[in-house]
Amino acid sequence: MTNDSQHVIPSGSTGLVDVHHHAVPPAYRAALGDRVAIPGVDYPGWSPDDSLEVMDRHGIDAAVLSITAPGVSFVPGDEAAKLARQVNEYFAALIAERPARFGAFAVLPLPDVTAARAELAYAVDELGLDGVGLLTGYGDRYLGDAEFEPLLAEISERGTAVHVHPMTPPARDLATFGLPPSLYEFTFETTRTAVSLLYNRVLDRLPDLKLILSHAGGTLPFLARRLTHGPTIGAHLAERAPADVIGSLARLHYDIAMSANEFALPALTRLAGTGHILFGSDFPFMPASHTTENTEGFRTFAGWTGHERAAVGRSNALRLLPTLAARLKSA
Repeated sequence: MTNDSQHVIPSGSTGLVDVHHHAVPPAYRAALGDRVAIPGVDYPGWSPDDSLEVMDRHGIDAAVLSITAPGVSFVPGDEAAKLARQVNEYFAALIAERPARFGAFAVLPLPDVTAARAELAYAVDELGLDGVGLLTGYGDRYLGDAEFEPLLAEISERGTAVHVHPMTPPARDLATFGLPPSLYEFTFETTRTAVSLLYNRVLDRLPDLKLILSHAGGTLPFLARRLTHGPTIGAHLAERAPADVIGSLARLHYDIAMSANEFALPALTRLAGTGHILFGSDFPFMPASHTTENTEGFRTFAGWTGHERAAVGRSNALRLLPTLAARLKSA
């Protein structure tokens, strides 16, 4: 690959598409109240204008909004479905106001799979949202759990893209180091859910599932080859082993929120290729100063050609999100 560090994607019709960009809708913030959303994390203020200011400053044409952990699982039963509906309708209204600046991944009221499938249909078919946002797990169950496969199968059949965001790990002593789980545990949660999808053979059964894993896939680029050795370590894993661990991981997509640096990008590029990498900022849970850092890391990484950089910054996302692509084209 050539050194193309001078290639910069300007704002305008060739600007970036940010697939890891969070929102805090008013109804969601009110429902959260005084709850601790993510232990040890300063919960930011947010408004659409805040996002637009950061987007304009960094050459980001469009941001695909999503809800971060804990999703809507902190409210019980029917209340979770009602909150998900409020959030998704807020997203739809915001997109109607700014169709060329915002997209959205619908939040689903998991772990209630029946309610989630109903909200999936409403959010995609009626509201026209661009995809769905899932957490790496709900309670102590990761996405490879059999309970979630009917939902994933329906999403796959629809051809709908899924952005997967890590959660706070269940049943662990998070005070061991006195550090917030988002600093390091989030990367392991992404790895855990990917391993559950691999070794429960969900990715084999659903080869067309369009998953976007956060933060360069957590530790997956580093562990990819190690994960092929399950049956070597334990013969009992032979019947559970995926047909092709590396091939399955290479089919997934990965955003580079908090990861556009000289340590993560070479390994991720080797695993996934530039056709499966997407730009992400993690704003506002990471501040505007980090958006600057991540954008510069993306723009100056020497391992991509200009064409590859343009794919990572924009065209890969638009291929996965055709409704957003159509809005940008008609703007």
